[in-house]
Amino acid sequence: MSESQSPLNIGIAGLGTVGAGVVKMLQQNAALISARCGREIKIISVIAGNKNKDRDVDLSTYEWADSLTAMAQDTRLDVIVEMIGGSEGQTKEFVEEALKNNKHVVTANKALLAHHGYELAQLAEKHNVTIAFEAAIAGGIPIVKSIREGIAGNNITSVYGILNGTCNYILTEMREGERDFNDVLSEAQEQGYAEADPAFDIEGIDAAHKLALLGAMAFGVKPDFASLDIQGITRLTLKDIKIADELGYRIKLIGMARQEGVDYIQAMAPCLVPKSSAISGVEGVFNAVQTQGDFVDKTMMEGRGAGEGPTASSVLSDLVDLAKGNFVPVFGVPTNQLNTAQWQGPENLTCACYINCHVKDEVGVVSDITSCLKENNVSMDSLIQKGHEQDGSKNIVIVTHVASYKSIKQAVGSLANLSNVLDSPTLIRIENI
Repeated sequence: MSESQSPLNIGIAGLGTVGAGVVKMLQQNAALISARCGREIKIISVIAGNKNKDRDVDLSTYEWADSLTAMAQDTRLDVIVEMIGGSEGQTKEFVEEALKNNKHVVTANKALLAHHGYELAQLAEKHNVTIAFEAAIAGGIPIVKSIREGIAGNNITSVYGILNGTCNYILTEMREGERDFNDVLSEAQEQGYAEADPAFDIEGIDAAHKLALLGAMAFGVKPDFASLDIQGITRLTLKDIKIADELGYRIKLIGMARQEGVDYIQAMAPCLVPKSSAISGVEGVFNAVQTQGDFVDKTMMEGRGAGEGPTASSVLSDLVDLAKGNFVPVFGVPTNQLNTAQWQGPENLTCACYINCHVKDEVGVVSDITSCLKENNVSMDSLIQKGHEQDGSKNIVIVTHVASYKSIKQAVGSLANLSNVLDSPTLIRIENI
């Protein structure tokens, strides 16, 4: 084997589901991968929290690194595969040390990059290496390569995505099984689709980490997780899902990053999307990302958003690129060309909305609601009344015409103060994507 064909030597830190999956894939498809790369991708060392844990994969031929620092400083290694997780502490220090020692980093760690991506990209450039993170967004979907390279000739004006399989699974099961949120969440935990503490998923934080990275690549700006407006799915009810279905919509947790003139808007929130749209048909644990470019128009990619196989596949795609000597700046352009975006919240959108008011079933309630909307310059496209409960309540559901989202939110705030409105009204944007 000539010098140009010497192996790409890697160290793997973290041997959980994905880390072990990377080992399995390299072992099972070794000949195929070597043929496609023109060289071997060779595991030299591994490290994880528990050396003796059964991971259903043979690790006997690999060295066990003494520490993360020792792995980061190992002069034999070309690439560190970081599968530890976490955005601070030892993980951040480990990645920094690897970059300082002129090693490429391949990671699935969206939280680390959402919070520290710009600074880490600067460090990578200083040492002529890169951070590859295909596995950090949407599991097995090659969306990073698509945005950063495939449609790089386009002015990308928007990115929309279903970016969390747990939430999509819950919403799908609620609708198809006519089941309540808590019931489906418990089942998702039992089946391993949701963590014991599911807050990062169901509150939209995990998906927002991914959206921050998508927006950075799409628009050539610094990732800015702190400016993201984030809503999860915990307030959604089966009633909302059924009514939306009757109206011709499905409710999805949608990440949106959009260019509006010189400003950019990014938000993570449940949205109503028309049943006729491609993204509405993405169900269960699947993810999807839709982009809009000036020449390519709309593109959409769909696939499994998590799990050993899909995520390991994305890790391998990055390793194959590095084995071929192909790497680009972390966010597509050098860090000195990344702009600081003037991110705006969804209040700056104009859109139609769904409003569900739980009210006392009494004379004058509809008049009071329409007055609140009128006072805030919001007009109704439709109004329906659902149910007459034994406790003397009902639901009044309004679909607004397109208006300022800020005005619609103000109107909903006024509705919440009405004496005949029993709970805070549910407000959901309608996205015609």
